[in-house]
Amino acid sequence: MSKPLSNTINLAIDLLARESVTPEDAGCQELMKQRLGDCGFVNETMVFEDTTNLWSRRGDKSPVFCFAGHTDVVPAGNLDHWQTNPFEPTIKDGMLYARGAADMKGSLAAMIIATERFVNDYPDHKGSIAYLITSDEEGPFINGTTRVIDTLEARNEKIDYCIVGEPSSTHEVGDVIKNGRRGSISADIDIKGKQGHVAYPEHVKNPIHLAMPALAELSQTHWDNGNDFFPETSFQLSNINSGTGATNVVPGHLIALCNLRFSTELNFEMIVEKLEGILNKHELDYDIKWTYNGKPFITEPGTFLDAAVEAVDHVMGHKPKLSTSGGTSDGRFIAPTGAQVIELGPCNATIHQVNECVSCDDLDKLADIYYHCLVNVLA
Repeated sequence: MSKPLSNTINLAIDLLARESVTPEDAGCQELMKQRLGDCGFVNETMVFEDTTNLWSRRGDKSPVFCFAGHTDVVPAGNLDHWQTNPFEPTIKDGMLYARGAADMKGSLAAMIIATERFVNDYPDHKGSIAYLITSDEEGPFINGTTRVIDTLEARNEKIDYCIVGEPSSTHEVGDVIKNGRRGSISADIDIKGKQGHVAYPEHVKNPIHLAMPALAELSQTHWDNGNDFFPETSFQLSNINSGTGATNVVPGHLIALCNLRFSTELNFEMIVEKLEGILNKHELDYDIKWTYNGKPFITEPGTFLDAAVEAVDHVMGHKPKLSTSGGTSDGRFIAPTGAQVIELGPCNATIHQVNECVSCDDLDKLADIYYHCLVNVLA
């Protein structure tokens, strides 16, 4: 006789069966609103353009402990490569398979179950519990968390502590807590030359030849040494495109795309000045478009981070590694308000892949970890 499914797994299955490919929510937030409303939360739906967001809060005092996450998922990809239907959650050998299982509906289920348990055990808890949920994290991320934060800031409603349920773990749940993220800035550089026939070099300006020394210098530039929380800044060229398709034509333009992931030792202005300074040194004629993806943030050891570390240790029997590695998350929109932000979720080995899956046991443990985080901060 098979073991009955836990409350966490049952809720995860209910969420995963909803085909919420970004920016669709597909009723996930309505389900969450119902569960939270039953716990005494006041729900506020915020719709911006094509994006549905939820701000839900229980209590009107500080500190505000917020769970943040997203109901949208990336497309499933080639269905022929999936062992099961990505929107028909399936459990096999203790693993829950579905698009969004790890990123991040499993975390959402764990958050809700932990909150229900905590409110039942501590109905008169300190401060407030809040949820900030979007359907725009996997898409353009312009009408989601950032718009909700703008709304909260306009009415001076502050988040003090925030757990983002992104899949932060590597081998087992809770082995890594992301207590910060590097900043991200991208540049789209159009280096201009003069098109013409390759046989008449005196009549052309080859942007490929002109660009190579500058791009080589950028790739070898030492930006900073990092610090105790961040590795040194990384510069990467992600695309170079030029040419007309003909071997006898010098092109008129070279387009180079690059990105920097940077530490708190740098800011946007310093990066722009240094990169454009190198292009100017090589006397290039160029246009550049900057995209500011997010500033770096760090949550240092203290009341909140210590509470999360203790919760992991209590449930898992070991302390997590603290890390700022990886890409960006919606935490980059929340941290600038002054909130202490961490990312704590299941293993990330299969996120955005076919046959995405998460350990059922890990999700049950994650709910327990979230519960003890609440206890450590608000009980």
